[in-house]
Amino acid sequence: MGPRKLNRGASADSGELDCAMNIDDLIERDQDRTGGVPVFSGTRIPIEFLFEFLGDNQTMETFLDHYPAVSRDQARRVLGASRDFLLILRI
Repeated sequence: MGPRKLNRGASADSGELDCAMNIDDLIERDQDRTGGVPVFSGTRIPIEFLFEFLGDNQTMETFLDHYPAVSRDQARRVLGASRDFLLILRI
């Protein structure tokens, strides 16, 4: 099975990326390193933390201040991929 990709286009002015995103470049799941918890690639910071911060009405800035190993680009791309995935479901 090849890399999973989500395609989305956007203008640079909107602050979004205009590229094919490879989920495997954004998120890692390693049973030995993190017990299989999905984390931001290159870190041990669970993706779930970003959603918890935002769900608690904290800002992206606050999240990035607490977890400087995560770049703004990584966080935005994970949010965008999550949004795209949920929109595809059309539940």
